[in-house]
Amino acid sequence: MAQLAPGNYCPNVLYSTGCTDAACGLVHDVKFCQACGIIFHPAKLYNQHISGKKHQERVTITATSSSNRLRCPICAVQVSGRPNWQQHVAGGKHRSRASQQGVSPAVEPEDANVLRNARHCTLCSRIISFSSWSSHVRGAEHQRQEQHASFRAAFEQAERNRNGIKVMPDGDIDFGIVTATNASQGVTIMVVVQSDNPSSQIRVVSASCIMKNPNSACPFTAVLDGSGEVRAARDTRLKLTFRHQNVGRYEGRLEIHFQRSGQNFMIVRRFKATIGDTADHELLKVMKPYVKHRRVPWRRASQFLPGSPPPAMNAVPWKKKLEMYPTPENIIAALRARASPLQIIEFIRQSILPATFNETSHGLYLQVLLWIEEYRMEQDMRSYDLADATFKKEGRYHFLDVPGLAEKRPSVLIGDRIEVQTSGATDDRCFEGWVHLVRRDDVGLDFHPSFKPIGSQRYNVRFQLNRIPLRRQHQALRIYRSKLARLLFPQPQHVGLTASVSATDLSLVYFDARVGNNAAQATAVRSIVELRKRAAPFIIFGPPGTGKTVTIVEAIRQLLARNSQARILACAPSNSAADILAQRLSKLGADQLFRHYAVSRKPDEVPNDLRPFIFLNTQGNFSVPPLERLSQFRVIVCTCLSASFPYGVGLRAGHFSHIFVDEAGQASEPEVMTAIKPMVLPSTQVILSGDPRQLGPIIRSTVARELGLGRSYLERLMERELYQPPTGRNRSYVKLVKNFRSHGAILAFPNQQFYDDELQVSGSPSVINAYVGSRHLENLKFPVIFHAVSGKDDKEANSPSYFNVDEIIVGKKYIADLLADRRHPIKKNEIGVIAPYHAHVRKFRKALSQKVAGASVDEDDAVKVASVEEFQGDERKVIILSTVRSSRDLLEYDARYALGFVANPRRFNVAVTRAQALLIVIGDPSVLSLDPLWRAFLNYVYLNDGWRGEPITWDPHAPVDDNGAFAQQLQQNSLAHITTFMQQTQELAGDEEGEVTGADVEEGAANTELVHGGVQE
Repeated sequence: MAQLAPGNYCPNVLYSTGCTDAACGLVHDVKFCQACGIIFHPAKLYNQHISGKKHQERVTITATSSSNRLRCPICAVQVSGRPNWQQHVAGGKHRSRASQQGVSPAVEPEDANVLRNARHCTLCSRIISFSSWSSHVRGAEHQRQEQHASFRAAFEQAERNRNGIKVMPDGDIDFGIVTATNASQGVTIMVVVQSDNPSSQIRVVSASCIMKNPNSACPFTAVLDGSGEVRAARDTRLKLTFRHQNVGRYEGRLEIHFQRSGQNFMIVRRFKATIGDTADHELLKVMKPYVKHRRVPWRRASQFLPGSPPPAMNAVPWKKKLEMYPTPENIIAALRARASPLQIIEFIRQSILPATFNETSHGLYLQVLLWIEEYRMEQDMRSYDLADATFKKEGRYHFLDVPGLAEKRPSVLIGDRIEVQTSGATDDRCFEGWVHLVRRDDVGLDFHPSFKPIGSQRYNVRFQLNRIPLRRQHQALRIYRSKLARLLFPQPQHVGLTASVSATDLSLVYFDARVGNNAAQATAVRSIVELRKRAAPFIIFGPPGTGKTVTIVEAIRQLLARNSQARILACAPSNSAADILAQRLSKLGADQLFRHYAVSRKPDEVPNDLRPFIFLNTQGNFSVPPLERLSQFRVIVCTCLSASFPYGVGLRAGHFSHIFVDEAGQASEPEVMTAIKPMVLPSTQVILSGDPRQLGPIIRSTVARELGLGRSYLERLMERELYQPPTGRNRSYVKLVKNFRSHGAILAFPNQQFYDDELQVSGSPSVINAYVGSRHLENLKFPVIFHAVSGKDDKEANSPSYFNVDEIIVGKKYIADLLADRRHPIKKNEIGVIAPYHAHVRKFRKALSQKVAGASVDEDDAVKVASVEEFQGDERKVIILSTVRSSRDLLEYDARYALGFVANPRRFNVAVTRAQALLIVIGDPSVLSLDPLWRAFLNYVYLNDGWRGEPITWDPHAPVDDNGAFAQQLQQNSLAHITTFMQQTQELAGDEEGEVTGADVEEGAANTELVHGGVQE
């Protein structure tokens, strides 16, 4: 058998039509199967491969994709799907052109969806520009993938029957889904060895079970039944047994070693088993294979036919014109350039952004970042566009079904616009519909009178980005106010207090007695009341569960009580956070408090207790009271993006004596400026509250994020000298330290990692100790569990989002056990499930829609299943954190797996600090441990006896290097195992190439280890 280890392959042979360099010293006897991602050396093995079962299955799957457009690199023509491709390459014209170019006609197609000045690297799943292609294929990442692809070829060779020996089954050995009870007792499959050579003397020497993860214990054993002699007309049997107790996926390979006349050879079979519930796997399985979303065809239109906007769009009597603020052409050109993100970032920094970020350039600098973010938002909207959609007429509206609308993916609001073109037509018309109604699964649109769908007429649909929030931010950034240095770039002379206040400095009667008994909260309130004129923004640094909103509400009430002229604008990034502010201020009464909502919000979404504080016009749309009445309110509450409405309707700058922004760390700086700049004067005091160690603003554009838009205004200020401890503490900011939420075991790790061990456990013992001593715990005094699951992450249909059925099964079992526990009673709405991926959230909700502990969980008091972002500011008695990502493919353990929680310490911080009494984390430690923060957390749980499930595979006592390259170390170990296996397959190949069987290598999968499991004879 030929050498299968990866060599110095010629990229022109592998990825192009051939090499014309006579002096090329690289390996040419090589062939790449693009469909399966396998590199064959020698090339003749490719011909055996393409007649194999799994290759044919892969090609069939690819061919069923209607959007699969392929381009011939020889003929420069496009065809649709694999069947048409096969016809094309067999045709005379193609063969003639190949002959003229001096290349083989047997080429792989290119992806026609990739631009002509770029190409798709199948191995790396990346689109590479032609100018970067040469350096890309020589790069370390691509070389690693080539080694991976060569390994897959070696494995395919090792699976083939040879020397007259046939191993049954021909393909993978699949134990299927096994219940935990049966798996713990052990389940067995017989592997049969047959010989068709009566004269040959062959015997089985050994059978080894080897797991995909080299660090995992092997739950499979292979036992030879009999002497091991293999004779014609008589089967030799191996008992392959799987015995384990933990829910999850278990995969590896069976290596059967044979001896014939002193010569050794080997035949390999994959095996796999899943422990879990069959019904749950059936309910949650992948419904459609994942296919990357293709852009919906769209013609350039010259005729736009708009419908009528909804009445809500004219509900507010605006006095100030809102300009369009279109994105400058030079920014669009830079973002469209065929360059890497790093190159684009550097170009924008050098050529477009102001040279310095200061008081003069502040507005323009952030505007550029906002335009960059808008460009990305527009691109993201295209993933929701619909092809061949139909409309149904109900009254004056045409209704469109929008997949994902109930989950706000996409989010469609009243006043949004949707563009429509007739599918397959050639006319240049584009109908523009305005959204008038939003229901659970569809939207009602008003179109131009000429829009008249006939029968089942189909349309392509494009969702338009609502630019009004972006335009309001641009408007605020363009407003010029003098003497803003104290707010934008404060210096030490702008300190809020000349000296920190103490309990005797100011006599206050607290509206909330709890604040008066909390030294840090009381200090914050006293400081805000006593702020110097023209001071820098005062910051309430509120770690999780320390009561920052309570502190803000108390400060607002004290200001109102002490100054009859005080007027407050109180904002938050989200409607939910603004609602909480308004609810806690509701004792002021409807004559003093106004809760403003954007016109796009539906009135029935307003909490009942806030209805007295809103204003609706005669048509039932959100609006604002007359200007005279509006100016009389002492407190106005709204979101940051709506906070420019007082300016827009004519309230004068300086009307508000104080502007409060709660959860300011979650808002981008342009959002906060929308609340501050239009209404601020030198006399206006600004107070921010938030936590720069928790989630920041959600920014879609990598370019904008790296250039600074991902850093909140609050975080930027706290990096300045004015806010540095010890001089800044209690003079420019106050840090709240009493945590009223969590048990000490839950709080200890984030406290040490993020808050200098300053947080004090101050929660009610009856709440935070609720599960101490519970049977649910591994350590009865430690209410933190890490449940290690060897699972599998999946994607389906057009969604790039991941879900993990195995983790859902484990999480569902915890919920059922908790609800059934009468000694520790808990309501469903006291349990929260956090996940980093929308698909996992959706699947988990689907699982919980079944009966759990005798009661459905899809009622109003349901278990909350949501993302980390949706849980920020929230809490539950029990939190189950499902981390989702899992892989048995060790070569793929790189930065791509540093997603979700792993890549973001702030997301981790929010996730693990939502629990009051019990924190359960479910995840794959082999993935999570690649991140130093996660490895430290896993060590913390293990050393406190909170570990459950699969055993730990590293030394938890070893210090964690914060700069540890754990992924690179794992890759190196995996490559060493690959090399060993490939050498072994070469040495044990026998003297026959063998016949192709159904046991072809599985696409995209790799076995990367050579650790022997149970081997018995």
